[in-house]
Amino acid sequence: MKTYNLPGPKARQVLERDATVISPSYPRAYPFVMDYGRGAEVWDVDGNRYIDFAAGIAVASTGHSHPRVVQAIKDQADRFIHISSDYYHPLWVEMCERLDEISPFQEQARTFLGNSGAEAIEAAIKLARHHTGRQQFIGFFGAFHGRTMGALSFTASKTVYRRGFQPMMQGVVHVPFPDPYRPILNAEHEDYGEAVVRYIEEVVLTRAVPPDDCAAILVEPIQGEGGYILPTAGFFPALRRLCDKYGILLIVDEVQSGVGRTGKWWAVENWGVEPDIVCAAKGLASGVPIGAAIARASVMDWPAGSHGNTFGGNPLACAAGLATLDLVQHGLMQNAAEVGQYTLDALAEIQARHRTIGDVRGKGLMIGIEFVKELETKKPAKKLRDTIELKAFAHGLLTLGCGDSTLRISPPLVIDKALMDEGLEILEASITEAESEGLAD
Repeated sequence: MKTYNLPGPKARQVLERDATVISPSYPRAYPFVMDYGRGAEVWDVDGNRYIDFAAGIAVASTGHSHPRVVQAIKDQADRFIHISSDYYHPLWVEMCERLDEISPFQEQARTFLGNSGAEAIEAAIKLARHHTGRQQFIGFFGAFHGRTMGALSFTASKTVYRRGFQPMMQGVVHVPFPDPYRPILNAEHEDYGEAVVRYIEEVVLTRAVPPDDCAAILVEPIQGEGGYILPTAGFFPALRRLCDKYGILLIVDEVQSGVGRTGKWWAVENWGVEPDIVCAAKGLASGVPIGAAIARASVMDWPAGSHGNTFGGNPLACAAGLATLDLVQHGLMQNAAEVGQYTLDALAEIQARHRTIGDVRGKGLMIGIEFVKELETKKPAKKLRDTIELKAFAHGLLTLGCGDSTLRISPPLVIDKALMDEGLEILEASITEAESEGLAD
């Protein structure tokens, strides 16, 4: 198996320049310096080839530089690049019409377009307060919703995101996410997700947040940064019933899990529940910055001037988004479902050969592998996970960690089984190497 000597000479030059002019706040995983990409493969500035299991944090949904997306951007750039949200243009309307068509609720949708997932979350927070006239919210431990101040008030996956930035936006209470692999609450005789919802009703809404002042519950259908955690089957149906009972809006953060990644347009559809607001971004335009807060028309009732931006409905982003949605609808969403199940089956075989793999979970091409020191105690093996990530990089595979000790597999939705097999071969070899160094002890 090949091993690159990294970083290469050209990469080192870029890293040296980067260190002097770019904010040190960015959490870089390892010194990959990209030159170009095609599909689910990328090359660095020194000519080294990698299989991409990260897709730019689940952003490059149609693969790197898909010809149809590139052509759509070029065609629009020839016409105009910007006009501002003070005016109108056809692609903005068409993009929101498409989002209405694929929204995960029966009611007509209206959409606020922005530039990122965090901006979509901020819009959803403001809209929830405006529509309900209520001030407080419920979020979840392990959640990641962004780093802007409103979104950061809900983010609760790592303390580093919050340290030095207090006070947060007031009115957010956090509860445990229903992680079936690491349950916190006692739910011996019921679905753990239902137990979490019961905790919200019997404890939080009784002792901390008055139901008539709770505007919304904000939740990721599958936690991303928190560890690619899937809730139990009963969670979302019970949560929807709770929201309906008290007139609370249900906001789902589909920034990482949406746009076909799980084999459906939206991950929440896997549980048969309709939310009130959906936040989307990442894979929505194949890498062109975009964010969307998609709401029921009856909820998006704020007046002109109550919220806005300069770049909302950017024509390049809309062009890329429309091309992306076409590609996802006509093949890539189905490919995500098929290759995702193929990958889960392959990982089950790999798991049987490695006692350091405590759990494999996922839907479609949103898959997490959690590493532990012991299967019995489930103690996280963070150092092992980090070493596997670095070894995979040296062998030509891009991966990203999440949670305490989870490695995510979130490649472009264009990946085929042959390339997945090649990547999994590198991944297992990296696991074996890291285990041989005793890092799980």
